Amino acid sequence: MAELPVPDLPPARCSGRFTISTLLGMEEGGRGPYTPTEGSSCDSVQPTHLSSSTLCTRTFGYNTVDVVPAYEHYANSKGVDDARKGRPSLADLHSILKVTGLCRTHSICGIHWPCCCSLRCVCDGSLCLLPLGVVTGAVPTAHPQEGPGRRQNPAVSRCVLKQSVASRDSCLKSTLTCLALVPQPDPGRLRTSVSDLQQSNGLPEAGPEAGLEEAEGEPGRDSVPEPVRFGWVKGVMIRCMLNIWGVILYLRLPWITAQAGIALTWVIILMSVTVTTITGLSISAISTNGKVKSGGTYFLISRSLGPELGGSIGLIFAFANAVAVAMHTVGFAETVRDLLQEHNSLIVDPTNDIRIIGVITVTVLLGISLAGMEWEAKAQILFFLVILVSFVNYLVGTVIPATAEKQAKGFFSYRADIFAQNFVPNWRGPEGSFFGLFSIFFPSATGILAGANISGDLKDPAVAIPKGTLMAIFWTTMSYLVLSATIGACVVRDASGSLNDSVAVGSPGCEGLACSFGWNFTACTQQQSCRYGLSNYYQSMSMVSGFGPLITAGIFGATLSSALACLVSAPKVFQCLCKDQLYPLIGFFGKGYGRNSEPIRGYMLTYAIAIGFILIAELNAIAPIISNFFLCSYALINFSCFHASITNSPGWRPSFRYYSKWAALFGAAVSVVIMFLLTWWAALIAFSIVVFLLGYVLYKKPDVNWGSSMQASSYNMALSYSVGLSEVDEHIKNYRPQCLVLTGPPNFRPALVDFVGTFTKNLSLMLCGNVLIGPRKQKMTETQLMADGHTKWLMKRKIKAFYTDVVAEDLRSGVQMLIQAAGLGKMRPNILVLGYKRNWQTASPQSLEDYVGILHDAFDFKYGVCLMRMKEGLNVSRVLQAHVNPTFEAAEHPKNGTGSRAAPGTVEPTTSASEQQASTIFQSEQGKKTIDIYWLFDDGGLTLLIPYLLGRKKRWGKCKIRVFVGGQINRMDEERKAIVSLLSKFRLGFHEVHILPDINQKPRPEHIKRFDDLIAPFRLNDGFKDEATVNEMRQGCPWKISDEEVDKNRAKSLRQVRLNEILLDYSRDAALIAITPPIGRKGRCPSSLYMAWLETLSQDLRPPIILTRGNQENVLTFYCQ
Repeated sequence: MAELPVPDLPPARCSGRFTISTLLGMEEGGRGPYTPTEGSSCDSVQPTHLSSSTLCTRTFGYNTVDVVPAYEHYANSKGVDDARKGRPSLADLHSILKVTGLCRTHSICGIHWPCCCSLRCVCDGSLCLLPLGVVTGAVPTAHPQEGPGRRQNPAVSRCVLKQSVASRDSCLKSTLTCLALVPQPDPGRLRTSVSDLQQSNGLPEAGPEAGLEEAEGEPGRDSVPEPVRFGWVKGVMIRCMLNIWGVILYLRLPWITAQAGIALTWVIILMSVTVTTITGLSISAISTNGKVKSGGTYFLISRSLGPELGGSIGLIFAFANAVAVAMHTVGFAETVRDLLQEHNSLIVDPTNDIRIIGVITVTVLLGISLAGMEWEAKAQILFFLVILVSFVNYLVGTVIPATAEKQAKGFFSYRADIFAQNFVPNWRGPEGSFFGLFSIFFPSATGILAGANISGDLKDPAVAIPKGTLMAIFWTTMSYLVLSATIGACVVRDASGSLNDSVAVGSPGCEGLACSFGWNFTACTQQQSCRYGLSNYYQSMSMVSGFGPLITAGIFGATLSSALACLVSAPKVFQCLCKDQLYPLIGFFGKGYGRNSEPIRGYMLTYAIAIGFILIAELNAIAPIISNFFLCSYALINFSCFHASITNSPGWRPSFRYYSKWAALFGAAVSVVIMFLLTWWAALIAFSIVVFLLGYVLYKKPDVNWGSSMQASSYNMALSYSVGLSEVDEHIKNYRPQCLVLTGPPNFRPALVDFVGTFTKNLSLMLCGNVLIGPRKQKMTETQLMADGHTKWLMKRKIKAFYTDVVAEDLRSGVQMLIQAAGLGKMRPNILVLGYKRNWQTASPQSLEDYVGILHDAFDFKYGVCLMRMKEGLNVSRVLQAHVNPTFEAAEHPKNGTGSRAAPGTVEPTTSASEQQASTIFQSEQGKKTIDIYWLFDDGGLTLLIPYLLGRKKRWGKCKIRVFVGGQINRMDEERKAIVSLLSKFRLGFHEVHILPDINQKPRPEHIKRFDDLIAPFRLNDGFKDEATVNEMRQGCPWKISDEEVDKNRAKSLRQVRLNEILLDYSRDAALIAITPPIGRKGRCPSSLYMAWLETLSQDLRPPIILTRGNQENVLTFYCQ
């Protein structure tokens, strides 16, 4: 039989052992079977009438359906291998264009369309009803009986080829789905004919989404109301400014200015704004890297970092917004309660008044939200105007000359002396420190995500989010800086508020800056009993303003607008999370209503959560946790931007360029630091919740693929380590058994997969190889459909392996392709694992030659070989009721008339992973059995290494490993001590060694006769014929055994018979047998004789038997260098 020529090898180093290729090599001639076949390329197709047709040239120019890029193809695309791709591949077009006929017309939807090519179904050969030739720009022709006067209106039809594979008969059915219909004078008749047409072709009827797409742009139909969409000002900037402005602006910023001074107050403001600005830049970059849908912060993080971090932060962010509704509402209720208390008009008592006012307020806000986004936006604009009026009122008040009452409270209009005194800090109280004041102020800088959270309600989120968020940060920052500077230049730190403290300027005994203005606040300052001034009076802004009640209205506007923004944000984020189905029991809240798909159920859930926390009426312990949740979101958004940038993914192309990956990383780190500065225990709680939710999603592994930066990072790491591994020289201590397993479809031979997967898991490389025999064009579609299904099957079985397949003319050439091309760099297989060919006696002679030739090819390419035989066999394809891959066991299905050229078994990719997993012996606990190793040839130690690795696994850990070696009866003790000493230096932990002195004894006669009967059908029976006659007889049947070969290999044959007797005596009840198989000399040992040796050696054994032969390379060493 023709073999691959042995490549020229460099001079071997003096290693004390030849390779098997050298031992078995001999002169060979002829060309090997691995000859690349010349397949016709797409450009070599014979020209058809399409090339001369103007319509078809325009339609199918440049081998594509669309002459110009189609928006739908890019808008509907998902994964690279997604079945919903919008256009057929070039291979599909190539096949379609080859099957052509005369131009004809087809009647569709009452219109007669010209068809330049018709597609025949593979199953029944009938013509498909829908034409393929009509695409963009085609004009329907008039029916011959109608005449030119009844010509139909021009129309545009887009038809997309969809291919599906039948689950049972594996027949490729091609269907054409009409996606864009033609406007007709009678819309009702058009819809009816389309429905009938879909039913007649077995196509699903168009859903409501398709109908909506059809309705758009057709003036003759009733238009569906457009959803409300907002621009960057109304939708993002105003919303963010309202959420950033809060009670701290009115009640705490003057007090912070008095404590830290104007200079450090500006530092605190700028530090806070730096974090929010960096986060805003990161949001801008992420939101402009593709189309943003509803879901806000959750959508941005989950589509960037993946569902694990995105899902966890989305859930806690939605909850934090729901509780923030209660916080802002309680802040409003407390202000109203204080006003009622001043006028002695309490409803019940101070605590219950907060509850009553809070419940009424949040109910009104819920009504505004349920009325629709348009009404909610109008309410926000009203609050915005109220806050602006309160600002103007405050600024006007600073320039109005101070009255005596205001002077008594410390207000003296703009004074340089007051500005100079308040410019430096004056720390007071337990919170009088820089970071203490920073932790108080920082929550007032948050709220920048309010616009992004309603991303689904924006006209153009990619433009609105960056522009609106950054402008909101800018204007709110300016307002904070102006307010701290102006109030610090007008009001002193301490004042008594008493009109009696006015004195003449320069009076003795008067201390402090107020003395120069005619007021003596020395007494209250020394006694620390001053009730007014920046350091003591929280309502300083109201006191300075021109009209105090307008400041109170501003406080109302700030609290209510923030509560309303959170009430809208929480359900929007939660709705997107529910639709993604990352967590159980929340899908009920994902349903949308109305033209804006309002999450009414989400609104009610947020309302219930808010009511629950309002009834507590004490949120001081919960507020830090909420702030930490928001900071957690900021940290992850910044990390998302950094991670997407650092991975250098070609898909990271944000149109917003003004960001820095290092600034984003700095923002993420600072956000984490601030979390611990605010409240360390709350930060730990936030991280614990994130880790718990992260672990749940990692455990469930949701079936989503969003093209996250984590995927890009995994690729970068794998690529970097793979390239780096190529720079490291190999060493025996780091040897790993990297296996190429000839499984065919992996689910057909689960025992073989489980065996290799057991000792390679988390240790080394495992590749499942499949050879598809047949024409390349016919098998390419099967290859693409099968690969995903087999990979999912391996993942479901928790086998860490790769699947690869090749298309070849025969099995041996396909395996040669796999042996040479499988792997990457140093991660290349070094062991070929395959199942034992049980049907070798009835299989075709050529398949027998190929099988044995594969073993020789493996040794030639310096692979080790591992054969596995089980008493019940390896192939379970009959159990799966699928077509077996005939390249391994075709003769087991004699009814398949195509023989070895039949199509290999294919399993529907969508069902192969969900099939019932066949259980094997390698998945069960083995108990206290034995693993017997028969180390009969020094092959480098591979026969010892694989059972050792198997014994390290939990299911095989209780098994006792026994080693059997051959020896002489008079030197048994010495040889046993030598082997035990060698094994101890290998540190394998094998202590039970048996010497087999009777290994060379003559077997029993009945067993010898059984072997002779086994090889009898394969003998030439050439007798005493000369060598030339024998060679002529063997020319057409190289697998036959001559009498001379029987005699020359008699001792080796009897040895296999004797070994089988020993195996039956010692290892009948073992859990596994590992033995070194014999090797037949290439060209000197016929394939049938070699298979007879393997059959005789392993027959009648109940446990699985592993025949392992290394390639004469050391895989074990007892040296440490």
